Amino acid sequence: MIEQIKNLPDNMVGFRASGEVVKDDFNVVHKKVEQLVDKTGKLNYMLYLENSPANFSLGAWWEDALLGVKNITKWNRASIISDSETVDKFTAFFSKIMPGEFKVFQKNDLERAIDWTSEKIDVE
Repeated sequence: MIEQIKNLPDNMVGFRASGEVVKDDFNVVHKKVEQLVDKTGKLNYMLYLENSPANFSLGAWWEDALLGVKNITKWNRASIISDSETVDKFTAFFSKIMPGEFKVFQKNDLERAIDWTSEKIDVE
């Protein structure tokens, strides 16, 4: 399931994925992303993975891909919170083909991830 993370800065959206993630879980993601892009003209996005990417159904992966393509010119900053080396490697590759900045943060570095995603700080 995916749920929105509340109490984040106004210029970003964040979501927490846990357990099995299916296509319908992305309904709230698409809605909130659209609202943010309409409001700010760009997308600052954070995804906290409590689970493994293996817990995403094929339909969920498809919806995630559609999210990326639909807003391809709006991506500004995207952070993935995960302790998975596979997620880190995939994000490094993905960041080379997508506009915007993409970074992986460890789970114990959530506040820094929020600060970076919301453009409060820069990190290398």
